[in-house]
Amino acid sequence: MSVLKVLGIVPLFLILLVFYNIMAFMGVELGTTAQPLFSISLPSGGELALSWSDVIILMGVLTLYIEIIKSTKTGTGTIVEHVLSLVIFIVFLMEFILVGFASNSTFLILTLMSLLDVAAGFNITIASARRDFTMGG
Repeated sequence: MSVLKVLGIVPLFLILLVFYNIMAFMGVELGTTAQPLFSISLPSGGELALSWSDVIILMGVLTLYIEIIKSTKTGTGTIVEHVLSLVIFIVFLMEFILVGFASNSTFLILTLMSLLDVAAGFNITIASARRDFTMGG
């Protein structure tokens, strides 16, 4: 099995989960009280200050988009990818409930994005299978 095929099956939320945990173990503040990482002056005169939490949420949005695009493809690895996504969601949920550094709004948003990935993946696969079944019969 090629590396690209394996990367196509492995849910990207696993990478985000590992990244969050590495940041937390390194002592980076990831809650709502996190210090700004950098700030950008806007033409309106306002200032956008982004913390690590904000950056991780933005990475989560991008990851969710890519995962939804991946779920539109059908193939032999599709079911495996959906099951792995479900397992990763369960890990997100358990970590949110049981681990202190994950008990914040940033991790909750990532957990809900992971849930949305699971739900969208199954719904898209079922809808596409139903369409293929209807056209084939």
